[in-house]
Amino acid sequence: MCVTTKGSIVIVEAVRLLVTLSTTAIGFQVGRSWPDWFPSVAADGDVTIVWGAVIGAGLGYVAGGTLGRGVARSLDDIPSALERTPGIQLFAGGFGLVVGVLIGTILAVPIVLLLPSVAGWPIGGLLVLVLGTFGARVFSARGQELLAIGGARRFIGEPADAGGGERYLIDSAAAIDGRVLELAKAGVVRSAVWVPEFVIDEMQAIADSADRNRRRRGRRGLEVLDALREVPGIEFAIVEDTVPEHPEVDAKLVALASRAGATLVTTDHNLARAASVRGLRTLNPHALGEALRPKLAAGDSVRVTIEKHGSEEGQGVGFLDDGTMVVVAGGATVVGQTVDAEVSNLLRTAVGRMVFARLAT
Repeated sequence: MCVTTKGSIVIVEAVRLLVTLSTTAIGFQVGRSWPDWFPSVAADGDVTIVWGAVIGAGLGYVAGGTLGRGVARSLDDIPSALERTPGIQLFAGGFGLVVGVLIGTILAVPIVLLLPSVAGWPIGGLLVLVLGTFGARVFSARGQELLAIGGARRFIGEPADAGGGERYLIDSAAAIDGRVLELAKAGVVRSAVWVPEFVIDEMQAIADSADRNRRRRGRRGLEVLDALREVPGIEFAIVEDTVPEHPEVDAKLVALASRAGATLVTTDHNLARAASVRGLRTLNPHALGEALRPKLAAGDSVRVTIEKHGSEEGQGVGFLDDGTMVVVAGGATVVGQTVDAEVSNLLRTAVGRMVFARLAT
């Protein structure tokens, strides 16, 4: 990318000047010391000094321009990077930078004192730079655990304790499902309700989808979260921690729930099972609704809108208000219509139940 802004040009030229001055000084020192290093080689001291300074200046001009453009690009990217980076990572990275610089300075002192200045200072400076960068990266990546070990629990991107009450961590599936709002109003979900920032980002992406059904579901999830803020007795908070050590959203949720001792609220059957295997408390509004749902039996009549064709020829598929799938024999001819159907069979699965029916006569 070309650097074209006036401010960027100033930065490039300033860095180029500093690097050129440094390399010119190094070349000057090398040229002056050349006759002492190689006494057997006949060389005019003044000539070696000039050549050393010229070569150093040339190398510095080229390297300084490259470095300056890199610095300018980095500075241009800083605002957007800061917006995407949680406060915990910035805090941990800054702390790690300070630690790395201090350690690098301590290690650089004997190098500067024992080696010739022409080599000692560059090596020492490079050591400080490397250790500072290393410290910033390590602390930024593992800041959660390091700060927790150091007792800085309040600074790890986690909301304040809810006075010893229950904590509930909401995932996108539970928010989109919507029943968590009714559970909160009924007092089943109470005290602290936490929603990770990456879950909100995920639902926003769904709400912006080109697919109409996905867009509707994403907007519903965001509306449910907004409504949770207004429920009496609920302390709603957004968790900034992105859990960078885990790339998958499900793994992030499990790690957050484990770290905070929170109950994971999800309608994702596989996620709930994985969390339970790890000893975490889970609340599945869908499973709870299944347990409390009125029982249907063969011969009962249901009214359902046929939304699409089924997997078998002649079948139509619709859904009850609670999300139960209804497979209607002969429903393929009335797709898009609301019909009365007679229940012929029910099939219970790990993720809910399916109703098989035929068009009422």
